[in-house]
Amino acid sequence: MKTTYIDKVEAFLQKISSRPELNAFITLDAEGAREQAAALDASNSGGEFALEGMVISVKDNIAVAGLPITGGTPSLRHFRATQDAATVRRLRDAGAIILGKANMHELAVGITSNNAGFGAVGNAHAPACIPGGSSGGTAAAIAAGFVDAGLGTDTGGSSRIPAALNGIAGFRPTTGRYSSDGILRISNTRDTIGPMANTVADVVRLDNVMSGDGDGSVQPEKLAGLRVGVPRATFYDNLDPPVAAAMDNALQALRDAGVKLIEADLPDVFELNEKVGFPVVLYEIIRLVPEWLAANDAGITFAALLDGVASPDVKGILGSAVNEPIPEEVYRAALDTHRPALQQAYREYFREHNVEAIIFPTTPLVARPIATSDEMVVINGTEIPTFPAYIRNTDPASNAGIPGLSLPAGKSPEGLPVGLEIDGPAGSDRRLLSIGLAIERIV
Repeated sequence: MKTTYIDKVEAFLQKISSRPELNAFITLDAEGAREQAAALDASNSGGEFALEGMVISVKDNIAVAGLPITGGTPSLRHFRATQDAATVRRLRDAGAIILGKANMHELAVGITSNNAGFGAVGNAHAPACIPGGSSGGTAAAIAAGFVDAGLGTDTGGSSRIPAALNGIAGFRPTTGRYSSDGILRISNTRDTIGPMANTVADVVRLDNVMSGDGDGSVQPEKLAGLRVGVPRATFYDNLDPPVAAAMDNALQALRDAGVKLIEADLPDVFELNEKVGFPVVLYEIIRLVPEWLAANDAGITFAALLDGVASPDVKGILGSAVNEPIPEEVYRAALDTHRPALQQAYREYFREHNVEAIIFPTTPLVARPIATSDEMVVINGTEIPTFPAYIRNTDPASNAGIPGLSLPAGKSPEGLPVGLEIDGPAGSDRRLLSIGLAIERIV
C-alpha cells in the first residue's frame, strides 16, 4: 500500500510524542499539518513541486500565518501572525508541510536554548545537554527525526552552532540572500534565516526555493585540487579534545581526497570582530523589537515585553542595552569602519591564498549539560563564559556577511556531535554548498 503524506505526518507526530524531554516545539500544528498533507495527497501532483511533502519546523521568531510567533518570550505567547513570512510562503508554494513552531533561546539572545519561559530544549543525542542556539528547537527536531528539515535564524551562529551540536547541516547564507520579511529580528545588519537539515542536499533544496537562485542543479564539487584555507592559529586554538580529534580526521580525509589544504591565518579577525558584533546588535535590538511590536499590532509595549522576559541572561543583556545604550558614534564606527575592515580581511584572505573556502571547527567544544551551562563552561580544565565560548568561530563570518555551512564531522566518545564549518567569499553560496556536498560524502 502506498505511503501517503498524511502517513508521514502521523509518523512524525508519533515520534514527537515519544520524546517529550526534547521540548523542541513551542507550538505543534498537528491539524494544520494534516490538512496540508491531505491536500498534497489529493492533488496527485506526482512530485511536481520542488519540496513536495518535505515536513519542516519553523523557528518561533519567523511568522507562520495563524500560528503564534512568540520569539520565545512569554509575553507574546498569545500573539498570532496574520500572514506567512516571505520565505515560509515560498516553502508552502513549493509543497512543504509546516508542522509547527520550534522552541528557541528567548528572543534569540543566546546559544543554550535554555528558555526559562517555555522550558529548555534538549540535545537530540543527549537530552540533558544543550542543543545550541538560538535555533536549538529546530536543530533538535531535525536530528531527532521529528521533521525533514527546518528554518532557524542566524545572527552570530544561531543556525550553525545548534547544527554542529546536534550533528546536522546548518547554513548561513550571504547576508541578504533571503528575504527578512516576517521575522522578529534583533539585528537588521546581521540577521538572516538559516536553513537546516540532516543532509546538505536538503539544505540545497531549501536554498533553491528561498533564494530563487537555481534549479536544483548544484552538484558535489570535485575535491581533487580544490584549495581550502586552514586558519589554524585563528580558529583551532584551545579545542575540546573530541573536537580536535574530529578535525584532524576530517582534514586527513580531505588530504586523501586530493584537497590542497593551505595553512594560513586570518590576522586580527577577532579584534576586528569584537568592534562590530555586540555594538551592532545591542544598538539595533532596542530599535528593531519596538518597531516590530508596533508594526504588527502586538498589543504590548517594549517596556512591558522587557518586564516579561523570563530568562535571566536575556533580561540582563537587554537591560544593559537599554540602560547603558551603545553610543551612536560607536555604532557608526562599527558599521562604517570596522565592519568594512573585517570584510576586506576576508576578501584579501581568499584572494591572496587563492582558496575557495576556509575550514575550521564550528564550535571549539561539544555540548555541555543544560544544568551548568547558563553562564560558564569548562574546556581543558578552565572555566570560561558560555556565550563567547560557543560563538568564537562562527561570529566573524556573521559580521562579515559571508556564507558559512556547518557539517557533521564525527562524535565524541560519549556520542556528542562535532561540527566542522566551511566559509566562502560573499556571494559564493551555491559554490560553497557544492563544496559542502562533496565534503559531506567523505567526512
